[in-house]
Order: sequence, then structure tokens, then C-alpha cells
Amino acid sequence: MSAGAKDSPDVTFDPRTPIDPSRALVPSVVKLNEERVNRGFWPKIRRTVAKVPFAAEALSVWYCAKDDETPTAAKGMMLAALAYFVLPTDVIPDFIAGLGYTDDAAVFAALMTIVGKNLKPRHRQAAKKAVLRLRDS
Repeated sequence: MSAGAKDSPDVTFDPRTPIDPSRALVPSVVKLNEERVNRGFWPKIRRTVAKVPFAAEALSVWYCAKDDETPTAAKGMMLAALAYFVLPTDVIPDFIAGLGYTDDAAVFAALMTIVGKNLKPRHRQAAKKAVLRLRDS
């Protein structure tokens, strides 16, 4: 095959054009992420609340993802970030001192840029209370 030949059709991608949420979110993947988060988020946040500087952000994202008023597209992205946080295997393993949570923090930073406007004061307040409760226990 020559360098100019292509096996796939010519697809144009413009990064400035928003992705249609109905095409971006695969319901089965969102459901799988939700199951992972439901199973693993609270055990992980309890273990790590004192270790990770973004614990309050993770908790506010969790409260926002559980809110019926949060748009479906935002929930899907939030659940993906929370599932990444919960997974025991990720780009930089969490047990590596000083580096273990940097990839998770980067995921949350990117998420906040994209869907942070969906976080309401009530989500942040609930997260703040949860952090205090978890750190005291």
C-alpha cells in the first residue's frame, strides 16, 4: 500500500466543533462507570482523604454526578473521572509516594475546566462537610 492510500474513509475532525453528547456518551460505558463509582468511591475516598489535596473536588464531583439536575453529558464525564480515580490501575500507580495521585489530579483539573460550571454551591458545601467528617473519623 502506498503512503497516499487509505483504508478508512476520509474523516474530518475540527477540535473547535463540540461533540454531540448523544454520540459522545455510550450508555453502557456510563453505566459501567457508575457501577465502579458506586462500589469503590467511598472506600477509596475514606482511605485517601488525608493524602490527596483534591479530595474536596472529588467529593463535590461525586455529589454533582448524583444530582438529578446535573445534565446527562456532564454526569457521564464526571463518572468517567470518578471511575478513573477508583480504578486500582492507572497511568501512575497510586502507591508511588509523591507521584501516585498526580494523574488523578490532572484528570480532575481537566474535568473542572470542561464541566465545572455544573458544580453548585450545594455540591461544594456537601463535599466540605464530608471532608471534615472523614478527616475527624
